[in-house]
Amino acid sequence: MNRNSNEMFYQLVVLLVAIIFVHTIYVTVVRPNADSLVRRAAEQSAAGEQYVVPRSFFVVIKDFEQEACFVLALWALSIMGYKARIIIRERKMLDMPLVSISEGTRILPDDAGQLSRPLQSLPADQQSYLLPRALQTSLARFQVTSSVQSATEAVHSVCESEDNRLDSELSLVRYITWAIPSIGFIGTVRGIGAALGQAHEAMQGDIAGVTASLGVAFNSTFVALLLSIVVMFFIHQLQLIQERLVLDSESYCETRLLRFLKAE
Repeated sequence: MNRNSNEMFYQLVVLLVAIIFVHTIYVTVVRPNADSLVRRAAEQSAAGEQYVVPRSFFVVIKDFEQEACFVLALWALSIMGYKARIIIRERKMLDMPLVSISEGTRILPDDAGQLSRPLQSLPADQQSYLLPRALQTSLARFQVTSSVQSATEAVHSVCESEDNRLDSELSLVRYITWAIPSIGFIGTVRGIGAALGQAHEAMQGDIAGVTASLGVAFNSTFVALLLSIVVMFFIHQLQLIQERLVLDSESYCETRLLRFLKAE
């Protein structure tokens, strides 16, 4: 499978694992503890004791909307972790002497083929990385056109297209980041709707149902917004290392190759 197929398979597997993992935590830990706290408060209220609305962490995250938000957040973080690992691997190429040119040497178009051989001998997965592709494209363009400007434009074109590709591949993560607060708002609408449906009970003095429904409304929004802030932070960090990779790769090409080229 190629790189895109591997990434798609990884995303599907991670989504399935996230659903199973989060749901297991909710079934075994979160909801039993939340139900116990809510039941205890309800028993105190029924016994005429002072009723205290439970604000435990388990109560805040117990509803289905919060569970879905945690699944999506874990999914997005896993996708970004996968992409960050690839970027880290590509950055290691910046420390490798992919082209060995002594200071003061001038590279002519006839020399481009010889310089390309170390790049062509790299493993297939490394040849698909940005830096080897930019160097290989630049040397091939210089060999054909005998133009330093054309070789420079080739490097810039490869780096620009890679920057656009990396940005477009974040579209799924951006969608997840948008979906998380949207699901929180769905919980808000559901909770407010349930509270309005229990308004007659509140008018009779029983506000437990209305309070619980409003808790669903506000807790779901609170958790969703908090998770979206966390996910957005990591998105910006990932974009930062992606942009640095592109800029550093272009700088590598300029300092290690392009300045040594000389047209006949």
